[in-house]
Amino acid sequence: MRTRATTPLLLTPALLSGAMMIVIFPRAGLNALAWVCLVPLIVMMLWRPQASPVLQGIAAGTLYHIGLVYWVVVSMHTYGGVPRPLAALLLVLLCAVLSAYVALPLWCSSYIHERTGIRITLTLPLCWVAAEHLKSWLFTGFPWELLGYSQFENLRLIQIADITGVYGLSFLIVSANCAIAACMHALFTRRRPPVCELCWALALVGAALLYGRMRVQEFRAPEGPRFTALLVQPNIAQDLKWDPAFLDETLRRLFSLSTQARPQPADLIIWPESATPFFFQSEPGYQAHVVGTVQRSGSRLLFGSPSFEESASGLRYFNSAFMLETDGRVAGRYDKLHLVPWGEYVPLQRLFPFISRLVAGIGDFSPGAGIRLLPAGQTALAPLICYEIIFPSLTRMFVRLGGTCLVNITNDAWFGRTCAPHQHLSMAVLRAVENKRFLLRAANTGISAVIAPTGQILAQTDIFTEAALPAEVTAMHEMTLYTRIGDIFAWLCVLACAALLLAARRRRID
Repeated sequence: MRTRATTPLLLTPALLSGAMMIVIFPRAGLNALAWVCLVPLIVMMLWRPQASPVLQGIAAGTLYHIGLVYWVVVSMHTYGGVPRPLAALLLVLLCAVLSAYVALPLWCSSYIHERTGIRITLTLPLCWVAAEHLKSWLFTGFPWELLGYSQFENLRLIQIADITGVYGLSFLIVSANCAIAACMHALFTRRRPPVCELCWALALVGAALLYGRMRVQEFRAPEGPRFTALLVQPNIAQDLKWDPAFLDETLRRLFSLSTQARPQPADLIIWPESATPFFFQSEPGYQAHVVGTVQRSGSRLLFGSPSFEESASGLRYFNSAFMLETDGRVAGRYDKLHLVPWGEYVPLQRLFPFISRLVAGIGDFSPGAGIRLLPAGQTALAPLICYEIIFPSLTRMFVRLGGTCLVNITNDAWFGRTCAPHQHLSMAVLRAVENKRFLLRAANTGISAVIAPTGQILAQTDIFTEAALPAEVTAMHEMTLYTRIGDIFAWLCVLACAALLLAARRRRID
């Protein structure tokens, strides 16, 4: 095997790629750069194959993730009480670990090429998607802003997600980057143009756009039971949310925004995650206020609240969503399944008792017992709480079990005025497209939004403002191919990558 070497100067293309990958996501939103962001990195691999792809990937991946999730420092320092220098150090360490998901596909493609002669530009899209899928479930998963999410505003292109999920978009983007990089490398080295890569990339993107045009036209006037909703954004600062002295003001804002004068009451009012900063099930005084609001409004109410259950080992706490009927009766409750590590629970706490949660509150949450839909007349609501909306497979399971409308209640106050609320919204868009469902998003401090099954954002609020956002949506019943088969495309990429690596191990070209 050839000796690998990478000098600081040779890391420049990797750092350029890392910098471009940052700005393709909100709020910079230069999503057109997604189609060339990996070109410097790939050209370097083609031009100098002896330069370590692992170090190239670590350099690009670390810079990319620092720019992407820098808001972690805000959450840890402002609300977790972690000193800013330590928070910054933890961010760098986290991003160095996440860089493995960039370094791994680069290494795999390089290794396969070195051993079998198969072009890097043909195998990298497979390896990239395989790494993204691994990122979605390994160590509970952190699929934050995968490459495909950068195109959330390109309505025609993203329709392919109802077949392949977001991974199909990542595959398209990496394939296009590979074709452009191969052309540049051929130009620099005066070789024949890479006809294979060019035709393959153009065919993929062209087919996706044609399919997208057809799907967008189909959903201009969706059929099904229609209902009205009101998304309430109370704008409660995180440092005041759990302050008992501010509880009455919290409820006043919720009640006021929910009962604003309207021609007709909404069928459904939606409050954000943990909207009631008390245990709804065990505070009769405050519970009566909430029930009274529902009865006066004539609307059903879906809202977030902590809950608890007694067990043999003691009390278990949950991050829950409650549904109240118009008469104030509790019609259903869903307990959050996918919890945030170090936010809602501490992993391996028995082994590391000195590590505490970053979120102040009542104690570690427990995951819910399973998926539960919340009934609202002729509509079965799929309630996804905060972070859960970034997991395609979880959202898909809600729809497979009969969810006809997606609801995402969240509290993005933790992020402050960073780009994270905008990033969170961009990922929610793809859940609507994958399953062809309307999505109603109620956020404490924003961004609240109404998203169509095509991914079009029909209405949205500003962050850190009080708002009551009306919506009229349709309960959808279609099962997309993605809803039926799940992440088959991603798993096929994993299997193809594994097969190529196995073949490469057994074979070495002269």
